[in-house]
Amino acid sequence: MTSYEHILLDIEDGVAVITMNRPDVLNAMNRKLCGELHEAVLRMSADDGVGCIVLTGAGEKAFSAGGDIHEQRSDDATYSQEELDAMSAARGPWNYEVSACTKPIIGMMNGLAYGGAAVLSSSLDFRIGCENTKFRFLAAAYGRINSSWSLPNQVGWPMAKELLFSARVVEAEEASRIGLLNHLVPKGELRAKTMEIAGMIAKNDRKAVVGLKELLLKGHGESLRTQYDNEVDYTSNVLRGAKAEDAFPDFIARKGRAL
Repeated sequence: MTSYEHILLDIEDGVAVITMNRPDVLNAMNRKLCGELHEAVLRMSADDGVGCIVLTGAGEKAFSAGGDIHEQRSDDATYSQEELDAMSAARGPWNYEVSACTKPIIGMMNGLAYGGAAVLSSSLDFRIGCENTKFRFLAAAYGRINSSWSLPNQVGWPMAKELLFSARVVEAEEASRIGLLNHLVPKGELRAKTMEIAGMIAKNDRKAVVGLKELLLKGHGESLRTQYDNEVDYTSNVLRGAKAEDAFPDFIARKGRAL
């Protein structure tokens, strides 16, 4: 198993749990953490023993406070703009590649997710939170732009515009109401609820789950007919449906009797 400095990686019953582990700085996302997170997600995506990925932060205060501002200030003082641009290009679209990972990724939102962490969380497949959860899409407050590609897919255009333009805090109850959280549970139940759902996903047919995510991403924004045609093509040429004997062994074993 690869050793990491700023993340923890555990695999439990087909679920990979990646924990951002800098609790002394509210899991601020420096270059090292982002690189390790990217590498771990890609590795778990390629691991046949993993059916679902969970991303969370260490401690109870923060999923992550966002980008490491101290590192950013140091970089600004140390490197030219051309050097900074080259460093950014070298990192590549890591946030997109996490979002487009073949396996489902659930955000276990144990605390605040501000700035870059809000971007990251909104790019995941869905999120489960607790009373400590809150989001803030901060870019407009400090002269930057982000989340235009991720947040509207989660909460729709009008709400995404409000949150991005205002940079206001979104508390847990509102996040649940507008779709930033699929489930809102007491903090003592957060891990159990997240692992329950992740476990259900991991126990399902891996190829089917991967195919569903691929089709959902591919079809987003397309016409209904294009989405339908994409599914027909996939189920005809990539993953044909299982035969009844393979798909429903428990039902057949009961001779078709209901539970």
